[in-house]
Amino acid sequence: MHSLDAMRIYARVAELASFTRAAESLGIPKASVSNAVQLLESTLGTQLLHRTTRRVEMTQDGRVFYERCKDLLADMDELQTMFRQGEQVLRGRLRIDMPSGVARNFVIPRLPQLLREHPQLELEISSTDRLVDLVREGFDCVLRIGNLEDSSLIARRLGFFRVVNCASPGYLKTHGTPRRLEDLARHQLIHYVTTLGAKSPGWEYFDGRTYRSLRMPGAITVNNIEAYEACCVAGLGLIQAPAAGVRHLIEQGLLVEVLTQHQAEPMPVSLLYAHRRNLSKRVQAFMAWMAAGLAPYLDPVG
Repeated sequence: MHSLDAMRIYARVAELASFTRAAESLGIPKASVSNAVQLLESTLGTQLLHRTTRRVEMTQDGRVFYERCKDLLADMDELQTMFRQGEQVLRGRLRIDMPSGVARNFVIPRLPQLLREHPQLELEISSTDRLVDLVREGFDCVLRIGNLEDSSLIARRLGFFRVVNCASPGYLKTHGTPRRLEDLARHQLIHYVTTLGAKSPGWEYFDGRTYRSLRMPGAITVNNIEAYEACCVAGLGLIQAPAAGVRHLIEQGLLVEVLTQHQAEPMPVSLLYAHRRNLSKRVQAFMAWMAAGLAPYLDPVG
């Protein structure tokens, strides 16, 4: 086995913390993955991984080697394509993560054109509303909506989603239309949390100086944007959602904007990727494609 192939295999094992998952991700037998790691350890004269029945973890030497592997593999990707600039053809595998609503509304509809232009590009798209671990789960980049936690990842701010308040016509017919914040005490809020069991922030609004949250009753809590929107259409309560994501529902008459004078804080949209000395051409190109596709729906930065 070529040493570069072994390094790619080791990097995937390190990121996924599993020989089995690495084999499934790469589409090769688990035995080949194990042999590749053993070959590296024998060649380097050090143990790269701690193996237990439940988990695989990098040793200290393994972590240092992994960081060097990432740089070297990125360099090789660049070297293999540096003389093909005239073609501008992207090739290879990209693993990306984004919220399900962004994937459904803004990314997947544009993919046919991207793949026609770059037929040798392979995409693995994760579209959940949980926060994935970019490094451990082997993602090249992720798109996140909302404020970011401090991390070692590099963030590229793309803009902001304007947030609107919505209810269904049926809900408003039954419960009345709220005109003031005080009216919300008589209404139901559909609560959205990323993890069930977490505390809902309530209704967010601007008081003239800062953004505040108002506790509201509500019988329904969801952790998925599709369920969030569906509950609102079904008349189960009010929601606060990115305008770009619910625009089609408003245009179809399924949702109505309310309390337009009390909107929530705009939601920042960012692309995140691991710090690498040389980011591969396909990752750079894909992030530029994502940024261009989302630009018409975002308020600009600054």
